[in-house]
Amino acid sequence: MTLALPTPAEPLKIGTRGSPLALAQAHETRDRLMAAFGLPEDAFRIVVIKTTGDDSVLIAADRPLKEIGNKGLFTKEIEEALLSGGIDIAVHSMKDMPVAQPGGLILDCYLPREDVRDAFVSATATGIADLPQGARVGSSSLRRRAQLKARRPDLEVVEFRGNVQTRMKKLADGVASATFLAMAGLNRLGMAHVARSAIEPEDMLPAVAQGAIGVERRLNDPRTEAMLAALHHAPTGLRLAAERAYLAALDGSCETPIAGLALLDGSDLWLRGEILRPDGSETITGDIRGPASDGTALGRQLAADLLAQAPKDFFAWR
Repeated sequence: MTLALPTPAEPLKIGTRGSPLALAQAHETRDRLMAAFGLPEDAFRIVVIKTTGDDSVLIAADRPLKEIGNKGLFTKEIEEALLSGGIDIAVHSMKDMPVAQPGGLILDCYLPREDVRDAFVSATATGIADLPQGARVGSSSLRRRAQLKARRPDLEVVEFRGNVQTRMKKLADGVASATFLAMAGLNRLGMAHVARSAIEPEDMLPAVAQGAIGVERRLNDPRTEAMLAALHHAPTGLRLAAERAYLAALDGSCETPIAGLALLDGSDLWLRGEILRPDGSETITGDIRGPASDGTALGRQLAADLLAQAPKDFFAWR
């Protein structure tokens, strides 16, 4: 069967959030499709969709995600547009994605993964250890907040929401002395210089799927399926299969501090995980190794191992 490729008259519509980083990720997806199929730029159309999580009032108020919803805050409206046919594909930061997709949609295309590390950003300190006693650090991530409190319980941690540019302005305005961003996002924006240091996973295990871009499609769209198959990066897919199975077995929402990272070593996979109490008072870590082809099973097993170590009241605060 001949693949009916998009044209300027009937472009492929790419759905995305409107932040500079989200747009950079959508442009990367478009550019890879252009290269793979020899298509002009106007055979594609970037469609910006505002999500609940992008509400400027909620961002300005720095309200915790737990109070206003969960990871679906950044995907619901985009997925509705995908299901209705308003867009043909949706480009997502995978660390923002719920572990299950709505009926009729599938996530089976991942672009090559970027740097997984967290970036430490500050005008006055080069790293966490350099922050003065009682310094204020901004973060909206439950994982980062718990990891920071576990390492430096003396620090004051405050809510800090918004895209990269918004957070940098809050930092400049003195809302906090330091914050964290993802190195992947800074790299994609050409802003790696903003990071005072990159935090190695051995010091702060990143969020599940951090640094990965996923492209979501409709199940009943064979043309899009064939086009995205040309983009899919299999090693990233293997790593995320393990990490997202691990996350799904633990929680899968934004309500629990969870970290996890899978690495490939030839045909083998090494998965590390960490769960924490929100105040950082207790952390439980573990790892597992096995064939990369068994990644989903490895993820579920590591989750079971960590849960077996956790006291019965470990998640009682939820």
